[in-house]
Amino acid sequence: MAEQPQLKIHPEQSNVLLFFKTLLRKQPMMRRVLISLIPILLFSIYSFGWRVLSLLLLVTAAGVATEYFFEKSRNSKPTESILVTCFLYTLILPVTIPYFIAVIGIIFAVIFGKQVFGGFARNVFNPAVLGRVFIFVTFPNYMTNNWAEPFRGFPGGFAGWMPKAVDGISSATPLSAVSQGSALPYSHLQLIIGNIPGSIGETSAILILLAGIYLIARKTASWKTIVSVLAGVLGMEVILYLAGVSRIPDPLFAILSGGVLFGTVFMATDPVTSPSSDQAKLAYGVLVGITSVVIREFSLFPEGMMFAILIMNSFVPLLDFVFKSLKREPVQRRVAV
Repeated sequence: MAEQPQLKIHPEQSNVLLFFKTLLRKQPMMRRVLISLIPILLFSIYSFGWRVLSLLLLVTAAGVATEYFFEKSRNSKPTESILVTCFLYTLILPVTIPYFIAVIGIIFAVIFGKQVFGGFARNVFNPAVLGRVFIFVTFPNYMTNNWAEPFRGFPGGFAGWMPKAVDGISSATPLSAVSQGSALPYSHLQLIIGNIPGSIGETSAILILLAGIYLIARKTASWKTIVSVLAGVLGMEVILYLAGVSRIPDPLFAILSGGVLFGTVFMATDPVTSPSSDQAKLAYGVLVGITSVVIREFSLFPEGMMFAILIMNSFVPLLDFVFKSLKREPVQRRVAV
């Protein structure tokens, strides 16, 4: 019987397969976050077209490459958290953002949001938010004046590349329109469903809330942080609304518009950059909510959530220290007696 020829794998091919198989360290928690983002990503493609996916792939390639370069220098390798960073960063950008700006932002986020602190679990600030703030300040025109009207009807963006601006003028987001003194452009139901202008993944309130429920059920996100952030936003908006100084039509609009829900569910609950104790999480969440409202209502920035999260990230060690000290104080007093 003739000997059957054996399929030989070239050493270089096997090395390539091994590289992609072992590129990232597995993190089940990060994988659950990615799963929760899939419906939001699909709705984003429906709303804004396939450019969303091309932007995500480019950002992910640049982010993973940057992280790999630095981790390799430490004889380590990236974790799956870099995928979460790339996904979240992409979803808080407008679909019209130029590719080169998106790439600059993710490289900045990885280097100055993670690597300068020593890599994963050592960073002080949320990298995705830091990257967005960087390009918001550096390229403000692309982040504030280039909002596209989403696709509507079937098949929506699944049959298109990117929405076209009406009459050459990009649409404003509901929050920016109201902040400029315009009448409420969309109903609360439209805000809940989310087929409105805005950042790629921040428009659908219902999908973000469902993602939050999934993450809480899987013990991946803290319900204490989520509830306290929303309580801080709602409470502060009610006070300003009753005082007659709010630029927002009503407190519910404040919750449903802008990046409040997305920032609350995915950014404020980041286990690395948020407090560890339950009491500190409650205080942290309320302060994030209040700070975001103050920035939104009294500054030039209609969206204050990203700045609020970064500001409160810097106070996390202090909050943990204060609340841990308060828990130890009764014990120390009893010993002294």
